[in-house]
Amino acid sequence: MEQVRNIVILTGAGVSAESGIGTFRDAGGLWENHRVEDVATPEAFARDPDLVFRFYDMRREQVLEVEPNAAHHALARLQREWPARSGGAVMLVTQNVDDLHDRALGASDGAEVIHMHGEHLSAWCTACDARTRWTASLIDSPPCPSCGAPALRPDIVWFGEMPYRMDEIFAALEEADLFVSIGTSGAVYPAAGFVRTAADMGAHTLELNLQPSQGTDWFDEARHGPATQTVPAWVEEMLQG
Repeated sequence: MEQVRNIVILTGAGVSAESGIGTFRDAGGLWENHRVEDVATPEAFARDPDLVFRFYDMRREQVLEVEPNAAHHALARLQREWPARSGGAVMLVTQNVDDLHDRALGASDGAEVIHMHGEHLSAWCTACDARTRWTASLIDSPPCPSCGAPALRPDIVWFGEMPYRMDEIFAALEEADLFVSIGTSGAVYPAAGFVRTAADMGAHTLELNLQPSQGTDWFDEARHGPATQTVPAWVEEMLQG
């Protein structure tokens, strides 16, 4: 592999699983006998908002009870140290809607986490388009702190909606020397296609996952095992190499 400057990292549920965050498809993909799609679509919200609010209120409470694990902290270390070491950049894109990457990173100049699928600890006002950090329940339709309208919904990208900041992500993929996918199934698009976009632009590609994903064969290299083991080992290799 040639000299690496710019790195794009995509993370999925496998990074947060060891912190105790369950995936959307635990227990056979059901929640209180409802398909996940029935609580994670605009149509579901229009049909039964209380059901959707209860689902996300529960998920929000879960996020507040857990802590970042060794994989989150290792990636935060890479984000903090890599630019000075290489002269390049690290873009961390997550499909996860928890804030564990953010907590591990803390207040680091120039470093951030792109939540392409939104965040549990954020509420979006459909009346004024404001987004507000949110840790309480939404089921009682509290007023928007910005405009006062009772129009808040979970700031989550539901099935059928466009993920956030895609232009920025694709621009970074075009400039990447290395693309790393961590803890993802390789089944959810458009994120599952990032590896091919990066490879087409000449990036080396690496998968770190508990087991081979659906897209393992698209990567130049794959390492399999728990994220709390594979990620810190890889980060140490990058920073000491």
